[in-house]
Amino acid sequence: MTELTSFRLNNGVKIPSLGLGTWQLPENPQLVESLAGAIKMGYRYIDTAAIYENETSVGEAIRASGVNREDMFVLSKCWTAHRTYDSVLRAFDDTMKRLRLDYLDCYLIHWPCTKGDPLAWQSVNIGTWRAFERLYEEGVVKSIGVSNFLVHHLVSFLSKANVKPAVNQLEYHPGYRQQKTVQFCQKEGILVQAWSPLGHGALTHVPEIAAIGDAHGKSVTQVILRWCLQNGVLPIMRSRTPEHQRENMAIYDFELTAEEMAAIDALPLMGFSGLEPDHVSF
Repeated sequence: MTELTSFRLNNGVKIPSLGLGTWQLPENPQLVESLAGAIKMGYRYIDTAAIYENETSVGEAIRASGVNREDMFVLSKCWTAHRTYDSVLRAFDDTMKRLRLDYLDCYLIHWPCTKGDPLAWQSVNIGTWRAFERLYEEGVVKSIGVSNFLVHHLVSFLSKANVKPAVNQLEYHPGYRQQKTVQFCQKEGILVQAWSPLGHGALTHVPEIAAIGDAHGKSVTQVILRWCLQNGVLPIMRSRTPEHQRENMAIYDFELTAEEMAAIDALPLMGFSGLEPDHVSF
């Protein structure tokens, strides 16, 4: 059986292969309790973002868990309101104040600039990246990357970047594989992470996936997370309850066959959020 409990980023940094997502989880004591419990359970990777407005709770949960900071992998993202060099640095400082941490394990550009003439938005994206490179060079961020960047956003970007992105976080799930972008990233040594791997809940009752789960004694969720890992993609899962958190972690004791992987790959379009980077309003 293939061991998939961690990945190695292109700069050598090791990252746990399952992230605990926090999107749409409001900042409150219940979130702190839920995240701290998940860390005690064994989660070591927490994904947050400035726009989620819960970074303070993430930091509190890490401290409440009793787990050493150096044993955790913490990722946050810079929102689209901060694209200039100085604005990125200020946004990063604000994130660190909310988290009350000395460093981040990974920091991402949340969405690419895509508006207007291509030369203009390409210039904006690489300008934003220059600030990210400074943070990386200063050591306050251990790895830097992007989110929702498609191939045409990456091509010119990579030609100008001094530091190659370590991560590209994409909407990725059965029924929306973004195969062209995933293959490009994997060829370039950029780890793809999957946000919304369950397709916003649309995949939980797909008969083809349920049948595969029955064959392994696993849930649909577990099959999808395992499918992500075997495709070399790191899934980010939002889980509020200990029951679901434990379920999501139980994906390392089985392996999908080549035929099962192909059957999931072949599913038609479903579960897509409709958020296309070239057409979002933010």
